[in-house]
Amino acid sequence: MRHVQSFAPIEDADAKTLILGSMPGEASLRAGQYYAHPQNLFWRIMGELLGTDPASPYEQRTQTLKSARIALWDVLRSCRRKGSLDSNIDHESLAPNDFAAFFRCHPKITRVFFNGAKAEECYRRHVRPVTGIESIEYLRLPSTSPANASISYGRKLEAWQAVTR
Repeated sequence: MRHVQSFAPIEDADAKTLILGSMPGEASLRAGQYYAHPQNLFWRIMGELLGTDPASPYEQRTQTLKSARIALWDVLRSCRRKGSLDSNIDHESLAPNDFAAFFRCHPKITRVFFNGAKAEECYRRHVRPVTGIESIEYLRLPSTSPANASISYGRKLEAWQAVTR
């Protein structure tokens, strides 16, 4: 199993919403970009919700998130994992990001959306008991990963509309 590390958050001091994944997949790690796998629907969905081209340069897409007061990060700072699947994460190796410090620097965040079940599970187990923040609304959304092919694009898009409401 390979030891992998997540990226720094995409964030702005005025962020009101935080979207959390679990850990970047192999394609994202190679590219140094969140959701870089060509079949991952994250940028396509966010493009539709925020009125931006999902094929625009990465820096432009991340700036669009910031302008919409949306931060993006992963629950895990590091772990051991074979391949890209969340199911291959070695649970003994999980190390969460420092959310206590993150929330201190981003006091306007009132909503956290999880990109899939693994992000929610890791957050609830390893982060929420430590932060003790009760004023945040949490919602799990269907994973945008190509591994989550059982849910149609239309159903994912409909669920993800919660981010911009």
